[in-house]
Amino acid sequence: MQASPIPTGYQLTWRSCFFDVLTLVVKWGGCEAKSHRDSACGYTADLSRPCFPPSSLWHCAWDGAFQLANCGDLILKTIAIQLERGVVEGRVATGFEPVALAFADNFTNHQEVGAACALYYRGHPVVDIWGGLADVGSGSAWQEDTICLVFSAAKGPTATCIHQLAEAGRLDIDLPIAHYWPEFGCNGKESITTRLVLTHSAGLAAVDGDLTLEQVLAWEPVVAAIAAQAPNWEPGTQHGYHARSFGWILGELIRRITGESPGAYLARHIAAPLGLRYWVGLPESELACCATLVQPEGGSDAVAELLGADSLTARVMSGPSGLFGYNAMWNRPDVLAAEMPSSNGVGDARSLARLYSGLIAEVDGVRLLGQEQLAKACEQQVRGADAVIFHETCFGLGYGLQPTLAPGAGPNSFGHPGAGGALAFADPDAQLGFAYVMNAMHFNAEGDPRTIGLVRAAYECLEAI
Repeated sequence: MQASPIPTGYQLTWRSCFFDVLTLVVKWGGCEAKSHRDSACGYTADLSRPCFPPSSLWHCAWDGAFQLANCGDLILKTIAIQLERGVVEGRVATGFEPVALAFADNFTNHQEVGAACALYYRGHPVVDIWGGLADVGSGSAWQEDTICLVFSAAKGPTATCIHQLAEAGRLDIDLPIAHYWPEFGCNGKESITTRLVLTHSAGLAAVDGDLTLEQVLAWEPVVAAIAAQAPNWEPGTQHGYHARSFGWILGELIRRITGESPGAYLARHIAAPLGLRYWVGLPESELACCATLVQPEGGSDAVAELLGADSLTARVMSGPSGLFGYNAMWNRPDVLAAEMPSSNGVGDARSLARLYSGLIAEVDGVRLLGQEQLAKACEQQVRGADAVIFHETCFGLGYGLQPTLAPGAGPNSFGHPGAGGALAFADPDAQLGFAYVMNAMHFNAEGDPRTIGLVRAAYECLEAI
């Protein structure tokens, strides 16, 4: 690969710490690269020869720097990358430094405000970084314990709850939902199964009824409205993104079967075993840690203007009752505290990466699903033009599959993106758990360059190991 200069304005240096822990500092100013001898592994990393591929993603591929030499384990290093506003901090394993540099590049070239990214490899953390601003108004920095709303990236954890119940024999996804929720079985919904909901094929993408925000946040009124309505299209004949109804329907199934709210079930059976900081229904005690979203221009309001407020797409993306634009309401404590299992999960990147790693490998002795159940969950069910969002989507049983996730992710990856840029997935072939969360919402029909760069960097690191 042809060597190129360090990107303008960056200086790379290594700072020694104790034992095998190093600190990588990237500062504004003149370029200066230094060699560092790692006494723990006994190799010299020549940082004077950084190399960058011809793309918007730049990264360093230093001779010898990414080799484990005689060490059997990945070496974790603390990093600090100074930005114009704030700093990127965290821990990166030897060989995964390019992910940190791609992350920093998002702040320089892609209007990043505050964000975090985490990777697990073979059940172990290899990247855990964060940076920027958690709140633009106050100027408060994104900290190690900052959490963030991840919108539809919540669908993956919610689907995992359903698969746990199926694996335990408590839920048959091919039985009519009315078997568990009798009130649901009316007005053309009698034969709708959990499988159809998991594949966005149930015809219940838009929620009917005139509901207030207070009713939606209270749970019972919105699930009662879904139980009473007729499908938007004949169930099973096409698939169309069930943006919010996905979570309410599956969440009510969880509640009917277990007696626990979906947020409570997730906390006890998924978050607690893995030690995750992830919630559906944010506790008041965690509000101070939650980043403030930076809203995009237009968002779903622009969809309504383009297609008409009565169009199916506008009804889905802003519903129920036109209550949900991508606006400042998502920063409200009552909205964050409610349980909307498909759209208001709140957590940090390390927890989502750890969750997905726990689906494909043991993480500290915990595995969330057995291999047989996971294989069923990740088998392609639908692929093609989406009746709600028009472009091609591909789904297994609740998890998005490629190309729904991100350019560059492995072909057998599964997970879910979230509105504005969040992304969490697992790649069982690469043994990778990946998560990225942020507070600056971007909408890009060609894909978010922030996640594209991070995913590309992650896979280039894996190829070099």
